[in-house]
Parts: sequence; C-alpha cells; structure tokens
Amino acid sequence: MGQPHGYLGLKGNENVKVTIVGANFAALAAIDRLRRWDLGRNLQLTVVAPKAEFFYQPSLIWIPTGGRTPEQIHLSLASYFERMGVDFVQARATGAENGGRTLLTTAGKIDNDALLIASGGEYLTKAPGVKQNALIPCHLTDAQRAREFLSRMAGGNLAFGFSGNPDEPTAIRGGPMFEFMFCIENLLRRSGRRKKFTLTFFSPMAEPGKRMGPAAVKGLLTTMEKKGINTHLGHKIKGFTPDGIETEGGRVASDMTLFIPGMTGQPWFAKTGFPLSPGGFLKADAQARVEETQRVYVAGDAGSFPGPEWRAKQAHMAELQACAAADNIFLELNGKPSRKKFRTELICIVDTEKTGIFVSRFERFGLILPPLYLMHQVKRGLEWWSLKKYA
Repeated sequence: MGQPHGYLGLKGNENVKVTIVGANFAALAAIDRLRRWDLGRNLQLTVVAPKAEFFYQPSLIWIPTGGRTPEQIHLSLASYFERMGVDFVQARATGAENGGRTLLTTAGKIDNDALLIASGGEYLTKAPGVKQNALIPCHLTDAQRAREFLSRMAGGNLAFGFSGNPDEPTAIRGGPMFEFMFCIENLLRRSGRRKKFTLTFFSPMAEPGKRMGPAAVKGLLTTMEKKGINTHLGHKIKGFTPDGIETEGGRVASDMTLFIPGMTGQPWFAKTGFPLSPGGFLKADAQARVEETQRVYVAGDAGSFPGPEWRAKQAHMAELQACAAADNIFLELNGKPSRKKFRTELICIVDTEKTGIFVSRFERFGLILPPLYLMHQVKRGLEWWSLKKYA
C-alpha cells in the first residue's frame, strides 16, 4: 500500500489519541505504519497489553527439538516503544464504552479518537480431557514440556493433530502442527530413536491443510507417508485420555499428544457492544473496520474478516490487516473516507528443521515448492529480521 491519498498531516491537531490493544505482529505493524504517515508525531499512541514484550511465535516449532530457547525468540519492547514514541499501559482490556471511544482495562478507562484491537484470539478447549491430556505447543509452556518429555522418552507413541471451530471454519491454525511433527520426526532420526517411535497425525478434517490448496494437501500427506507417519483423518474427536485420543473412527494411541484446537475470540469482546461473528470474533469489513462502528478497527486473530474460504489466521495476514487499519485510521483522522482494503494472501514455509516447503495462495493463483534447504534458511532469516526490527 502506498501513502494515503491526499495526505495532509493532522491539520495541526495535536494529541490525537490512538489506542492499540495488543503487542504482537498486528499491533507492531500498525505502529510502524502510523508513524510512517505521522511525520510530525501528532498522534499520541498508546499500547495496552499484559507485557511490553514481543514473542516470535513462528519459531515455537523449534522449542521441542532444542533448536531454539525461549530467550532466543523473545525480547522486551521497551526500547522500541521509546523509539516510536509509544505510551505503554500494562493492563488487560476488559470491554469498551461510548462506541469504542473508551477502552475499559484492568488499569482503568482509556479514551481515544481511534481504536485498533490486535489482542489475538483464544483456543477452544472444550473437548473432554484436552486440558489434562494434550499439549498445545503454540503456548510456550507446553512447547517446553514437549521438549522435556522427548528428552526422557526412549520410545512410544506420539500423536499430532489439530481441529477447527465448528461455528467458524476459518478459525483454524493448523499449519504449525505439521512443522512441530516434522521437526520432532527429524529430531528422532538425528538421535537414533526414530524406529522406537510410532508417529500419528490425526484431524477431524479429511483433507488437513486444505486452505493451502489441493497440491499442498497432497504434498503434506506424501511427506508423511515417506517419513512413516500414520494418519487418522476425517473422524470427529470425542476426547483425550492419558494414553490416547478417542474419535468416532476409533482410538489413536499416544504417550504424548500435541494438539492445536480451533480458535475463538477473547471473552472481553462480548463486553464491547461490537458485532461478533458466529465464532466469537469481532466482525470486520474489507477495510479491517469493526462493523457498525466509527474509527474502531481490528487486525489479526481477534477479527473475523471477509474473503475467500481459504483465508487463514497467520502473522502475514495480521500484518496486512494492520497496515490497512492504520491507513484507514489516518485517513479518517484527516477527515477522509476510509477506503484502503487489505489483500487476502496465504504465505507460509512449512519447516522440517532441515528443509522448508514454501506454500502460497492468492486470489488468482497459488504456488508450492518442493522441500528446499533454502526455505529453511529463509524462515530463519525472517525470525532474525523481526527480532532485529523490534529490538
């Protein structure tokens, strides 16, 4: 996206307040974008989040194998916020009033002229036994527990799976599970333990990874077959037990289960008065504006957006939505109509710790490349760039 058409600055208005909820990919992309347009720094930017920290979640896939430590993919945002002229409020959002002009938080009320919600979503954990008997490796503590279990295990059954939100099919983040599985399989080979383990991938979807396109599904299933990974697909999950997963199509034995549930919105969204989607997310339009509001925007996992059925919840899309939201906020604060739309794209590298499978999908075409060492290096480079940028 280029510079907002007809950029005039803020017409001399100082201390225009923009509040951003969250401190990850979408929030930081919005800060960068707003400061790019706000040459005179007339915007008073306030970030509300539990901690002034950035956690590079795409690299969580390397925690169970020891490829990364938490310290390597985590940094304080204090210097970045100071550099960007951001006021940080350590708090959690609890609701909104006055059509969004007042954000309610655990630290009190915060008034604004524009609001961007980029606080992410939550995982559905309603399946019986999932909290007690499965690790959700997108949570750092569970990724670390997986590493501890693997270091102690001489052999056994490992199960990897994901599911969606039945009320909102796009509320799914399954891609990382392929990476956790392939990286762990590679670890077992490196350590000479692979023959002592049985690995199974399970999902209620008959075609896991379908959002990446038919070629990607075929490629992933072929890779599993080559690596000797069993599959249990298309059967509804009934529950999780200490030694396996019960499905309507039978039982999957497991001594350690890694599982990524479908996603839903955060509970405080229901206390904003904003429209919610069937899955519990903030309902947004093609400009990333929360429907039926003025100068209230959403980006990333917190929102439910229009677009093709294959649209995904991933960091790349969160940044595109955040940039569109920032452009539109700036346009509106300058008295202009918000008309910037975000592009819907799916771009990812499915990593195996040795190679990476590049997958992309756009409105008119898609591209998938075979496993390449270069793509693994690209994934590492993206990590380096993000951590350097926000240090």
